[in-house]
Amino acid sequence: MRRRVPTLLRVNRPFRDYWTGQTISLFGDQIALLAIPLLAILTLHADARQMGLLAAAEMAPSLLFAFHLGAWVDRRASRRALLIGADLGRAALLLALPVAVALGALTLPVLYAVAFLTGTLGVLFKVSEATVFTSLVRPRDYVEASSLLIGSGSVAIVGGKTLGGLLVAALTAPIAIAVDGVSFLFSALFVRRVDVPEPPAAAPDSGGLAVGARFIRRTPLLRASLLGTATFNAFNTAFWALVVLFATRELHLGSGAIGIALGVGALGSVLGSAIAKRLGERIGLGRALVLAFVLAPLPLVLVPIADGPPAVSMALLTAAEFLSGIGVMVLDVGLGALQAALIPDELRSRVWGAILFVNWGIRPIGALAGGLLAGAIGLRPTMWIAAVGGLAGVLWLLPSPMTRVRGVSDEGLSLSPGRARHRPGATAAEG
Repeated sequence: MRRRVPTLLRVNRPFRDYWTGQTISLFGDQIALLAIPLLAILTLHADARQMGLLAAAEMAPSLLFAFHLGAWVDRRASRRALLIGADLGRAALLLALPVAVALGALTLPVLYAVAFLTGTLGVLFKVSEATVFTSLVRPRDYVEASSLLIGSGSVAIVGGKTLGGLLVAALTAPIAIAVDGVSFLFSALFVRRVDVPEPPAAAPDSGGLAVGARFIRRTPLLRASLLGTATFNAFNTAFWALVVLFATRELHLGSGAIGIALGVGALGSVLGSAIAKRLGERIGLGRALVLAFVLAPLPLVLVPIADGPPAVSMALLTAAEFLSGIGVMVLDVGLGALQAALIPDELRSRVWGAILFVNWGIRPIGALAGGLLAGAIGLRPTMWIAAVGGLAGVLWLLPSPMTRVRGVSDEGLSLSPGRARHRPGATAAEG
Protein backbone atom coordinates (compact mmCIF):
# COMPACT_ATOMS: atom_id res chain seq x y z
CA MET A 1 0.00 0.00 0.00
CA ARG A 2 2.83 2.38 0.86
CA ARG A 3 4.43 1.82 -2.54
CA ARG A 4 1.18 2.89 -4.20
CA VAL A 5 1.40 6.33 -2.57
CA PRO A 6 3.20 8.80 -4.88
CA THR A 7 6.81 9.37 -3.82
CA LEU A 8 6.35 13.11 -3.37
CA LEU A 9 3.59 12.54 -0.81
CA ARG A 10 5.69 9.97 1.08
CA VAL A 11 8.91 11.92 1.39
CA ASN A 12 7.75 15.55 1.49
CA ARG A 13 5.57 16.12 4.56
CA PRO A 14 5.03 19.89 4.08
CA PHE A 15 3.79 19.28 0.54
CA ARG A 16 1.62 16.40 1.80
CA ASP A 17 -0.03 18.69 4.38
CA TYR A 18 -0.59 21.38 1.78
CA TRP A 19 -1.98 18.83 -0.69
CA THR A 20 -4.35 17.41 1.95
CA GLY A 21 -5.77 20.82 2.81
CA GLN A 22 -6.26 21.75 -0.82
CA THR A 23 -7.91 18.41 -1.58
CA ILE A 24 -10.53 18.98 1.12
CA SER A 25 -11.10 22.57 0.02
CA LEU A 26 -11.39 21.65 -3.66
CA PHE A 27 -13.97 19.00 -2.80
CA GLY A 28 -16.08 21.60 -1.01
CA ASP A 29 -15.67 24.05 -3.88
CA GLN A 30 -17.19 21.62 -6.34
CA ILE A 31 -20.24 21.20 -4.12
CA ALA A 32 -20.69 24.98 -3.99
CA LEU A 33 -20.13 25.42 -7.74
CA LEU A 34 -23.37 23.52 -8.30
CA ALA A 35 -25.19 24.48 -5.09
CA ILE A 36 -24.87 28.26 -5.46
CA PRO A 37 -26.32 28.43 -9.01
CA LEU A 38 -29.10 26.04 -7.93
CA LEU A 39 -29.76 28.24 -4.90
CA ALA A 40 -30.13 31.22 -7.23
CA ILE A 41 -32.36 29.33 -9.69
CA LEU A 42 -34.55 27.32 -7.33
CA THR A 43 -34.83 29.71 -4.34
CA LEU A 44 -34.43 33.17 -5.90
CA HIS A 45 -35.77 32.27 -9.40
CA ALA A 46 -32.84 33.86 -11.23
CA ASP A 47 -33.01 34.25 -15.02
CA ALA A 48 -30.21 34.04 -17.61
CA ARG A 49 -29.11 37.67 -17.14
CA GLN A 50 -28.99 37.31 -13.36
CA MET A 51 -27.03 34.05 -13.62
CA GLY A 52 -24.49 35.83 -15.80
CA LEU A 53 -24.25 38.61 -13.20
CA LEU A 54 -23.73 36.06 -10.41
CA ALA A 55 -20.86 34.38 -12.24
CA ALA A 56 -19.40 37.79 -13.11
CA ALA A 57 -19.56 38.94 -9.48
CA GLU A 58 -17.43 36.01 -8.35
CA MET A 59 -14.83 36.54 -11.07
CA ALA A 60 -14.71 40.36 -11.21
CA PRO A 61 -12.08 40.62 -8.41
CA SER A 62 -9.52 39.08 -10.75
CA LEU A 63 -10.06 41.98 -13.10
CA LEU A 64 -10.14 44.60 -10.35
CA PHE A 65 -7.57 43.45 -7.80
CA ALA A 66 -5.17 40.84 -9.24
CA PHE A 67 -2.52 43.35 -10.32
CA HIS A 68 -2.60 45.24 -7.02
CA LEU A 69 -2.67 42.16 -4.82
CA GLY A 70 0.22 40.62 -6.77
CA ALA A 71 2.44 43.64 -6.08
CA TRP A 72 1.33 43.77 -2.44
CA VAL A 73 1.88 40.04 -1.79
CA ASP A 74 5.46 40.10 -3.19
CA ARG A 75 6.36 42.52 -0.39
CA ARG A 76 4.87 40.40 2.41
CA ALA A 77 7.21 38.26 4.52
CA SER A 78 4.78 35.33 4.96
CA ARG A 79 2.60 34.32 2.03
CA ARG A 80 1.49 31.28 4.06
CA ALA A 81 -0.25 33.57 6.55
CA LEU A 82 -2.13 35.16 3.66
CA LEU A 83 -3.32 31.73 2.51
CA ILE A 84 -4.68 30.98 5.99
CA GLY A 85 -6.44 34.35 6.18
CA ALA A 86 -8.03 33.88 2.77
CA ASP A 87 -9.33 30.43 3.76
CA LEU A 88 -10.83 31.66 7.05
CA GLY A 89 -12.48 34.62 5.34
CA ARG A 90 -14.11 32.42 2.68
CA ALA A 91 -15.33 30.00 5.36
CA ALA A 92 -17.07 32.82 7.24
CA LEU A 93 -18.75 34.19 4.10
CA LEU A 94 -20.08 30.82 2.91
CA LEU A 95 -21.31 29.80 6.35
CA ALA A 96 -23.25 33.07 6.48
CA LEU A 97 -25.41 32.07 3.48
CA PRO A 98 -27.39 29.29 5.25
CA VAL A 99 -27.94 31.72 8.14
CA ALA A 100 -29.32 34.32 5.71
CA VAL A 101 -31.68 31.72 4.23
CA ALA A 102 -32.91 30.68 7.69
CA LEU A 103 -33.58 34.32 8.59
CA GLY A 104 -35.34 35.02 5.29
CA ALA A 105 -32.71 37.63 4.45
CA LEU A 106 -31.23 36.07 1.31
CA THR A 107 -31.65 38.15 -1.84
CA LEU A 108 -29.82 38.23 -5.15
CA PRO A 109 -27.81 41.34 -4.10
CA VAL A 110 -26.68 39.46 -0.96
CA LEU A 111 -25.67 36.49 -3.10
CA TYR A 112 -23.78 38.81 -5.49
CA ALA A 113 -21.95 40.40 -2.52
CA VAL A 114 -20.89 37.02 -1.08
CA ALA A 115 -19.75 35.87 -4.52
CA PHE A 116 -17.70 39.07 -4.98
CA LEU A 117 -16.03 38.87 -1.56
CA THR A 118 -15.21 35.16 -1.81
CA GLY A 119 -13.83 35.85 -5.29
CA THR A 120 -11.60 38.60 -3.86
CA LEU A 121 -10.20 36.28 -1.20
CA GLY A 122 -9.73 33.64 -3.89
CA VAL A 123 -7.54 36.05 -5.87
CA LEU A 124 -5.48 36.74 -2.75
CA PHE A 125 -5.02 32.99 -2.29
CA LYS A 126 -4.01 32.42 -5.93
CA VAL A 127 -1.34 35.14 -6.06
CA SER A 128 0.07 33.97 -2.70
CA GLU A 129 0.16 30.22 -3.34
CA ALA A 130 2.53 30.37 -6.32
CA THR A 131 5.45 31.30 -4.05
CA VAL A 132 4.47 28.75 -1.39
CA PHE A 133 4.22 26.03 -4.06
CA THR A 134 7.74 26.60 -5.38
CA SER A 135 9.04 26.65 -1.79
CA LEU A 136 7.57 23.19 -1.20
CA VAL A 137 9.00 21.27 -4.19
CA ARG A 138 12.10 21.22 -6.40
CA PRO A 139 11.83 22.35 -10.04
CA ARG A 140 12.13 18.79 -11.35
CA ASP A 141 9.06 17.90 -9.25
CA TYR A 142 6.90 20.76 -10.57
CA VAL A 143 5.01 18.56 -13.04
CA GLU A 144 4.41 15.79 -10.49
CA ALA A 145 3.34 18.23 -7.76
CA SER A 146 1.09 20.12 -10.15
CA SER A 147 -0.37 16.81 -11.33
CA LEU A 148 -1.12 15.74 -7.75
CA LEU A 149 -2.83 19.02 -6.86
CA ILE A 150 -4.83 19.14 -10.06
CA GLY A 151 -5.54 15.42 -9.77
CA SER A 152 -7.11 16.11 -6.38
CA GLY A 153 -9.23 18.73 -8.06
CA SER A 154 -10.27 16.17 -10.65
CA VAL A 155 -11.37 13.67 -8.03
CA ALA A 156 -13.12 16.50 -6.19
CA ILE A 157 -14.98 17.40 -9.37
CA VAL A 158 -16.29 13.84 -9.63
CA GLY A 159 -17.34 13.47 -6.00
CA GLY A 160 -18.16 17.11 -5.32
CA LYS A 161 -20.52 17.69 -8.23
CA THR A 162 -22.30 14.38 -7.67
CA LEU A 163 -22.58 14.96 -3.92
CA GLY A 164 -23.56 18.59 -4.50
CA GLY A 165 -26.50 17.62 -6.70
CA LEU A 166 -27.63 14.94 -4.24
CA LEU A 167 -27.23 17.26 -1.23
CA VAL A 168 -29.30 19.94 -2.91
CA ALA A 169 -31.96 17.38 -3.83
CA ALA A 170 -32.03 15.82 -0.33
CA LEU A 171 -31.05 18.58 2.09
CA THR A 172 -31.37 21.86 0.08
CA ALA A 173 -28.72 24.13 -1.41
CA PRO A 174 -27.88 26.09 1.81
CA ILE A 175 -26.71 22.89 3.53
CA ALA A 176 -24.52 22.05 0.55
CA ILE A 177 -22.97 25.53 0.66
CA ALA A 178 -22.27 25.15 4.39
CA VAL A 179 -20.21 22.03 3.59
CA ASP A 180 -17.95 24.18 1.38
CA GLY A 181 -17.55 26.69 4.21
CA VAL A 182 -16.38 23.94 6.56
CA SER A 183 -13.93 22.68 3.92
CA PHE A 184 -12.11 26.04 4.01
CA LEU A 185 -11.63 25.65 7.77
CA PHE A 186 -9.89 22.34 7.16
CA SER A 187 -7.77 23.92 4.42
CA ALA A 188 -6.63 26.66 6.83
CA LEU A 189 -5.73 24.03 9.44
CA PHE A 190 -3.51 22.05 7.07
CA VAL A 191 -1.86 25.12 5.53
CA ARG A 192 -0.98 26.21 9.07
CA ARG A 193 0.95 22.92 9.47
CA VAL A 194 3.11 23.73 6.43
CA ASP A 195 6.39 25.21 7.63
CA VAL A 196 8.99 25.80 4.91
CA PRO A 197 11.34 28.73 4.26
CA GLU A 198 9.84 31.22 1.83
CA PRO A 199 11.79 33.49 -0.55
CA PRO A 200 12.51 36.90 0.98
CA ALA A 201 10.01 39.66 0.40
CA ALA A 202 10.67 41.93 -2.56
CA ALA A 203 12.36 45.25 -1.80
CA PRO A 204 10.09 48.32 -1.67
CA ASP A 205 11.91 49.80 -4.68
CA SER A 206 11.78 46.61 -6.81
CA GLY A 207 9.00 47.86 -9.05
CA GLY A 208 5.24 47.67 -8.94
CA LEU A 209 2.32 46.55 -11.02
CA ALA A 210 3.89 46.92 -14.45
CA VAL A 211 6.90 44.68 -13.71
CA GLY A 212 4.88 41.48 -14.01
CA ALA A 213 3.22 42.61 -17.25
CA ARG A 214 6.58 43.55 -18.79
CA PHE A 215 8.03 40.14 -17.91
CA ILE A 216 5.15 38.38 -19.65
CA ARG A 217 5.47 40.63 -22.71
CA ARG A 218 9.20 39.80 -23.01
CA THR A 219 8.64 36.04 -22.57
CA PRO A 220 7.10 34.56 -25.74
CA LEU A 221 5.98 31.28 -24.14
CA LEU A 222 4.22 33.03 -21.27
CA ARG A 223 2.67 35.57 -23.63
CA ALA A 224 1.31 32.97 -26.08
CA SER A 225 -0.03 30.66 -23.36
CA LEU A 226 -1.69 33.56 -21.53
CA LEU A 227 -3.43 34.88 -24.64
CA GLY A 228 -4.52 31.34 -25.52
CA THR A 229 -6.00 30.61 -22.11
CA ALA A 230 -7.67 34.02 -21.95
CA THR A 231 -9.40 33.37 -25.28
CA PHE A 232 -10.46 29.88 -24.20
CA ASN A 233 -11.67 31.10 -20.81
CA ALA A 234 -13.78 33.92 -22.24
CA PHE A 235 -15.93 31.44 -24.17
CA ASN A 236 -15.65 28.59 -21.65
CA THR A 237 -16.87 30.78 -18.80
CA ALA A 238 -19.86 31.89 -20.82
CA PHE A 239 -20.64 28.22 -21.43
CA TRP A 240 -20.41 27.09 -17.81
CA ALA A 241 -22.19 30.17 -16.44
CA LEU A 242 -25.26 29.03 -18.36
CA VAL A 243 -24.94 25.23 -18.37
CA VAL A 244 -27.01 24.62 -15.20
CA LEU A 245 -29.75 26.94 -16.47
CA PHE A 246 -29.62 25.32 -19.93
CA ALA A 247 -29.81 21.82 -18.44
CA THR A 248 -32.73 22.85 -16.23
CA ARG A 249 -34.78 24.88 -18.71
CA GLU A 250 -33.92 23.39 -22.12
CA LEU A 251 -32.94 19.79 -21.31
CA HIS A 252 -35.48 19.42 -18.45
CA LEU A 253 -33.02 17.76 -16.07
CA GLY A 254 -33.43 17.87 -12.29
CA SER A 255 -30.73 18.87 -9.81
CA GLY A 256 -29.87 15.24 -9.01
CA ALA A 257 -29.55 14.33 -12.70
CA ILE A 258 -27.37 17.38 -13.38
CA GLY A 259 -25.11 16.56 -10.42
CA ILE A 260 -24.73 12.94 -11.48
CA ALA A 261 -24.09 13.85 -15.14
CA LEU A 262 -21.42 16.41 -14.27
CA GLY A 263 -19.94 14.23 -11.54
CA VAL A 264 -19.66 11.09 -13.66
CA GLY A 265 -18.48 13.15 -16.62
CA ALA A 266 -15.80 14.67 -14.43
CA LEU A 267 -14.06 11.28 -14.37
CA GLY A 268 -12.45 12.64 -17.53
CA SER A 269 -10.68 15.18 -15.31
CA VAL A 270 -9.28 12.36 -13.21
CA LEU A 271 -8.05 10.61 -16.35
CA GLY A 272 -6.59 13.84 -17.75
CA SER A 273 -4.60 14.59 -14.59
CA ALA A 274 -3.37 10.99 -14.49
CA ILE A 275 -2.06 10.98 -18.07
CA ALA A 276 -0.80 14.58 -18.23
CA LYS A 277 2.74 13.83 -17.04
CA ARG A 278 3.05 10.72 -19.21
CA LEU A 279 1.69 12.52 -22.27
CA GLY A 280 4.14 15.37 -21.79
CA GLU A 281 7.05 12.96 -21.51
CA ARG A 282 5.97 11.09 -24.64
CA ILE A 283 5.23 13.95 -27.06
CA GLY A 284 6.77 16.89 -25.21
CA LEU A 285 5.22 19.37 -22.79
CA GLY A 286 4.61 22.01 -25.47
CA ARG A 287 2.87 19.67 -27.92
CA ALA A 288 0.73 18.27 -25.12
CA LEU A 289 -0.40 21.82 -24.36
CA VAL A 290 -1.28 22.51 -28.00
CA LEU A 291 -3.32 19.29 -28.09
CA ALA A 292 -5.08 20.22 -24.85
CA PHE A 293 -6.13 23.61 -26.24
CA VAL A 294 -8.18 21.70 -28.84
CA LEU A 295 -9.44 18.85 -26.67
CA ALA A 296 -10.69 21.11 -23.87
CA PRO A 297 -13.34 23.09 -25.86
CA LEU A 298 -14.25 20.76 -28.72
CA PRO A 299 -16.42 18.20 -26.83
CA LEU A 300 -18.64 20.97 -25.43
CA VAL A 301 -20.54 21.09 -28.74
CA LEU A 302 -22.33 17.92 -27.55
CA VAL A 303 -24.37 20.01 -25.09
CA PRO A 304 -26.16 22.35 -27.55
CA ILE A 305 -26.63 19.32 -29.83
CA ALA A 306 -28.73 17.66 -27.09
CA ASP A 307 -32.42 17.88 -27.93
CA GLY A 308 -34.48 14.83 -27.06
CA PRO A 309 -35.38 12.56 -24.16
CA PRO A 310 -33.82 13.57 -20.82
CA ALA A 311 -31.80 10.34 -20.71
CA VAL A 312 -30.12 11.18 -24.04
CA SER A 313 -29.48 14.77 -22.97
CA MET A 314 -27.97 13.54 -19.70
CA ALA A 315 -25.68 11.17 -21.62
CA LEU A 316 -24.47 13.95 -23.93
CA LEU A 317 -23.86 16.30 -20.99
CA THR A 318 -21.85 13.53 -19.30
CA ALA A 319 -19.78 12.87 -22.45
CA ALA A 320 -19.06 16.57 -22.96
CA GLU A 321 -17.85 16.95 -19.36
CA PHE A 322 -15.77 13.75 -19.59
CA LEU A 323 -13.92 14.55 -22.83
CA SER A 324 -13.47 18.24 -22.07
CA GLY A 325 -12.19 17.37 -18.59
CA ILE A 326 -9.33 15.36 -20.09
CA GLY A 327 -8.19 18.37 -22.11
CA VAL A 328 -8.61 20.86 -19.28
CA MET A 329 -6.53 18.78 -16.86
CA VAL A 330 -3.70 18.23 -19.35
CA LEU A 331 -3.79 21.98 -19.96
CA ASP A 332 -3.76 22.91 -16.26
CA VAL A 333 -0.97 20.50 -15.29
CA GLY A 334 1.24 21.57 -18.20
CA LEU A 335 0.67 25.29 -17.74
CA GLY A 336 1.32 25.04 -13.99
CA ALA A 337 4.73 23.46 -14.58
CA LEU A 338 5.59 25.81 -17.46
CA GLN A 339 4.77 28.94 -15.46
CA ALA A 340 6.56 27.73 -12.33
CA ALA A 341 9.72 27.12 -14.40
CA LEU A 342 9.62 30.43 -16.26
CA ILE A 343 8.81 32.90 -13.45
CA PRO A 344 11.63 33.92 -11.06
CA ASP A 345 10.90 33.94 -7.31
CA GLU A 346 11.40 37.67 -6.90
CA LEU A 347 8.68 38.38 -9.47
CA ARG A 348 6.39 35.42 -8.84
CA SER A 349 3.39 37.14 -7.21
CA ARG A 350 3.55 40.15 -9.52
CA VAL A 351 3.66 37.98 -12.63
CA TRP A 352 0.88 35.81 -11.24
CA GLY A 353 -1.13 38.95 -10.52
CA ALA A 354 -0.76 39.96 -14.16
CA ILE A 355 -1.71 36.43 -15.30
CA LEU A 356 -4.81 36.44 -13.11
CA PHE A 357 -5.72 39.92 -14.28
CA VAL A 358 -5.89 38.69 -17.88
CA ASN A 359 -6.74 35.01 -17.51
CA TRP A 360 -9.30 35.29 -14.73
CA GLY A 361 -10.24 38.89 -15.41
CA ILE A 362 -11.66 37.85 -18.78
CA ARG A 363 -14.00 35.40 -17.07
CA PRO A 364 -16.54 37.86 -15.63
CA ILE A 365 -16.64 39.52 -19.04
CA GLY A 366 -17.33 36.14 -20.63
CA ALA A 367 -19.97 35.25 -18.03
CA LEU A 368 -21.71 38.60 -18.34
CA ALA A 369 -21.56 38.53 -22.15
CA GLY A 370 -22.96 35.00 -22.16
CA GLY A 371 -25.88 35.99 -19.96
CA LEU A 372 -26.67 39.09 -22.03
CA LEU A 373 -26.34 37.19 -25.31
CA ALA A 374 -28.63 34.42 -24.06
CA GLY A 375 -31.21 37.01 -23.11
CA ALA A 376 -31.02 38.47 -26.61
CA ILE A 377 -30.80 35.41 -28.90
CA GLY A 378 -31.72 32.50 -26.63
CA LEU A 379 -29.89 29.88 -24.59
CA ARG A 380 -29.19 27.29 -27.29
CA PRO A 381 -27.55 29.63 -29.87
CA THR A 382 -25.42 31.14 -27.10
CA MET A 383 -24.26 27.69 -26.00
CA TRP A 384 -23.21 26.96 -29.61
CA ILE A 385 -21.18 30.18 -29.80
CA ALA A 386 -19.53 29.52 -26.42
CA ALA A 387 -18.63 25.92 -27.29
CA VAL A 388 -17.15 26.63 -30.73
CA GLY A 389 -15.49 29.93 -29.82
CA GLY A 390 -13.17 28.30 -27.28
CA LEU A 391 -11.23 26.63 -30.11
CA ALA A 392 -9.74 30.01 -31.06
CA GLY A 393 -7.36 29.81 -28.09
CA VAL A 394 -5.02 27.37 -29.82
CA LEU A 395 -4.34 29.88 -32.61
CA TRP A 396 -2.12 31.93 -30.27
CA LEU A 397 0.20 28.96 -29.67
CA LEU A 398 0.79 27.90 -33.26
CA PRO A 399 3.27 30.70 -34.21
CA SER A 400 5.04 30.53 -30.82
CA PRO A 401 7.98 28.28 -29.76
CA MET A 402 5.57 26.13 -27.71
CA THR A 403 5.90 22.95 -29.80
CA ARG A 404 9.69 22.93 -29.11
CA VAL A 405 9.25 22.72 -25.32
CA ARG A 406 10.23 19.25 -24.09
CA GLY A 407 9.84 19.51 -20.31
CA VAL A 408 11.14 20.90 -16.98
CA SER A 409 14.24 19.84 -15.02
CA ASP A 410 16.17 21.31 -12.09
CA GLU A 411 18.22 23.28 -14.64
CA GLY A 412 15.12 24.93 -16.07
CA LEU A 413 12.93 24.56 -19.14
CA SER A 414 14.33 22.22 -21.80
CA LEU A 415 13.67 22.78 -25.50
CA SER A 416 13.91 20.36 -28.42
CA PRO A 417 17.39 19.18 -29.58
CA GLY A 418 19.63 21.94 -30.80
CA ARG A 419 18.11 24.53 -28.47
CA ALA A 420 19.52 25.79 -25.18
CA ARG A 421 17.99 25.09 -21.81
CA HIS A 422 15.86 27.90 -20.47
CA ARG A 423 16.79 28.94 -16.94
CA PRO A 424 14.02 30.29 -14.67
CA GLY A 425 13.90 34.04 -15.10
CA ALA A 426 15.67 34.13 -18.46
CA THR A 427 13.78 35.27 -21.55
CA ALA A 428 16.16 35.21 -24.46
CA ALA A 429 16.27 31.48 -25.07
CA GLU A 430 12.59 31.18 -25.87
CA GLY A 431 12.79 32.56 -29.24
